Amino acid sequence: MKLKRILLPLLLVLAFIALAVVGTRAKRPAQAKEIACADPLQGCVFTHRGLPAQLRFSSQPTPLQPFRMEVHAPSAKHASAEMQMVGMDMGFNRYDLHEVGPGIFNAQITLPVCVSGRRDWKLYLDVDSQRYVVPFKSQ
Repeated sequence: MKLKRILLPLLLVLAFIALAVVGTRAKRPAQAKEIACADPLQGCVFTHRGLPAQLRFSSQPTPLQPFRMEVHAPSAKHASAEMQMVGMDMGFNRYDLHEVGPGIFNAQITLPVCVSGRRDWKLYLDVDSQRYVVPFKSQ
């Protein structure tokens, strides 16, 4: 009887620890491949699964002003985007891009306001589970 009183709570604690470890690893984002992009308005060319792909913004991103983002990735089935700042939690702002043609995805994006006035952003683009990162600046 004493063994059950000790063993059951111990097993529960070990189960919670195991769940915490698994949960932490599951939340860790996949390694992102950086896309060098001087001007997202002109378009950013990158390679996705050995094929040329492109990302483009319709206008210069400005907080609280919607802009359209378009991704051309031949043979891709799904794309999503998330905007973040380094070291600053900007809340949940993940967008699923809608397929408008074979391998062509777009979405209307709205950046949140940064109260500190920072303008340095990172776009995390997921295309068929491949993660890319594109640094950019807002107005």
